Amino acid sequence: LTEALSRPGAFTVFAPTNAAFAKLPAGVLSNLLARPDDLRTILLRHVLPERITTVLIPKGITRIETVGGGIISVIRYVEAIRIKSAFGSANLITGASDFVASNGVLHAVDTIF
Repeated sequence: LTEALSRPGAFTVFAPTNAAFAKLPAGVLSNLLARPDDLRTILLRHVLPERITTVLIPKGITRIETVGGGIISVIRYVEAIRIKSAFGSANLITGASDFVASNGVLHAVDTIF
């Protein structure tokens, strides 16, 4: 994961909160921690290869490829932004978005997708 995020360029990270990890069924997180490649795959599904702040997300559905190679849909409603993948969906947490970092931007999400 460090290698992927150390590349030149800017990233957008949809970062699951601790509460998002707590939603996982019993035993799933410990299994993922024991299988780093699977955990890496899931986490890279939450990373885009470009910096996208919430003001740049257009209304409607935008499909985009993640750093992990999967396709997600970023859906902007009037008052909310939702992320959908083949594995689930999450909401951006109001007030916990657009955290600027030296190599991109972070948005907290309420679910692992």
